[in-house]
Amino acid sequence: MNIILLGPPGAGKGTQATRLVAERGMVQLSTGDMLRAAVAAGTPVGNKAKAVMEAGQLVSDEIVIGILSDRLDQPDVAGGFILDGFPRTVAQAEALDSLLAAKGMKLDHVIELSVDEDALVDRITGRYSCAKCGEGYHDRYKLPKAPGVCDVCGSAEFKRRPDDNEETVRTRMAEYRAKTAPILPYYEARGLVARVDGMADIGDVNRSIERILDSGGRSA
Repeated sequence: MNIILLGPPGAGKGTQATRLVAERGMVQLSTGDMLRAAVAAGTPVGNKAKAVMEAGQLVSDEIVIGILSDRLDQPDVAGGFILDGFPRTVAQAEALDSLLAAKGMKLDHVIELSVDEDALVDRITGRYSCAKCGEGYHDRYKLPKAPGVCDVCGSAEFKRRPDDNEETVRTRMAEYRAKTAPILPYYEARGLVARVDGMADIGDVNRSIERILDSGGRSA
């Protein structure tokens, strides 16, 4: 089963991808991770990417597709993959189609985690974590049982990500709507898109995705 997970930052794509990796043996393919690995390995396409990045330029679609092509040839992908961060444009989606067809592979689902913008802002701006063990908390939805003390390790030190503020979150949402959401009609025309309520409980979101994958359905 090969899928694309879509949704704005904070929608829970990473959390759900991690669950699918653990439960189904799928491989999460992050363009950033693949790019760094290719550069570190010194592959031909990785060397091309390194030269472009060292020149301060953006890596082209051609290079990204080349890196993805190499990664899809690895045996662990046979159990299915989850694309994260690619494609972002219709041109990239078309290039992905051509690549998969050449390898005798196909996409099974494009799953979008739908969110309410105001609720997502509230979810992200209220989150913080233990500075020692990383346990996550929220100003309203998950406070430590003892005020100011981590439930897991007992530390009294907490931290927040500097970009977890309303202005940054709304900017990310706008970028998602402008740059990534336009690929949805491309996949909708092929009946591949399913939408899941990304604001639901993590477990409920996971079960909705599992139902889509198990039933071949297009919605949850």
